[in-house]
Amino acid sequence: MSQSLRSAAVDLLLGGCCVACGDGGALLCPRCRARVAVAPGPRTPTPRPPGLAPTWSATTYAGPVRAAVVGHKEHALRGLRPWLADLLAAAVDGALSSGVSSGASSATPAPGVVLLVPVPSRRASVRSRGHDPTLDLVSAAAARLGTRDRPVRVARLLRCRPGVVDQAGLDAAARRANLAGSMAGRVAEVRRWARRGTRVEVVVCDDVLTTGSTLAEAQRALGALGVPVRAHATVAATPLRGPGAGRARRAGVPPFG
Repeated sequence: MSQSLRSAAVDLLLGGCCVACGDGGALLCPRCRARVAVAPGPRTPTPRPPGLAPTWSATTYAGPVRAAVVGHKEHALRGLRPWLADLLAAAVDGALSSGVSSGASSATPAPGVVLLVPVPSRRASVRSRGHDPTLDLVSAAAARLGTRDRPVRVARLLRCRPGVVDQAGLDAAARRANLAGSMAGRVAEVRRWARRGTRVEVVVCDDVLTTGSTLAEAQRALGALGVPVRAHATVAATPLRGPGAGRARRAGVPPFG
C-alpha cells in the first residue's frame, strides 16, 4: 500500500476521533483545544546556545499539543494542520512584533518581505512519512500571516547533510553533537533572493523547541552564507525539568526549554 493510501486509511480510522482524549467527533475536540493555554512569547532553552536569536513559541509541548504535533508529523493527519499553523503563525507574529532581534535595533524599519525558513527534514524521513510536515506547517502559517500588513514567503534556504540520526531520546549534549555541521545553506536559493534586492527578515521555523540545538545549527548554516536570522519560531516548547526549571522561575523566565 502506498503512503498516500495509508494516510487516507489513517484519516478514515482516526478522522472522527480526538487524538488527545479519544472521543469521537473531531481530530482535536473543542474540550481538548480549550485545555491549551496559548500564550505566544519568548521561550529560553537552558542552557541557551551561544548567540542564538530570540526563540518564540505559542504554547507548551504537552497534552493535546503534543498529541496534535505527533499526529500531524507521524500519521499525516492533515486535519490538524490548520490549528497547528495558527499556533505557529502566532509565534512568528509575536517575534516580529516584539522589536527584538539578533544584532538589530528596535528602530530597524519594517522589512520588505518576511522569509519563513523551515528547518529541513531528512530525505529518508520525508520518504517514510510521505510528506514533509515542517514544510507543510510553515507553508500554512505563511498563508495566514500573508493576509496581514506585510508580505510573508516560505524560503527553503536550508538542506540536511548526510549522517544525522533521529533525535528522539538524545540529551542536550548528544543533540548538539548529532547536529553539528548537519545543515547547509542552499546557495542558489540564497542568491536568488539576494538578486531581488528586496529587504528581508528571516525567521527560522520548526514544530517544537527542545534544547535549541536544531535552531542553533540552522542559524549557523544561514550565517555561513551571510544570512542573518531575526528570530526563531515554533509551535510549542518543551517544559524544563530539574534544576534549570527552578532557576528559570526565580529569574522570571517562562519555564520552557
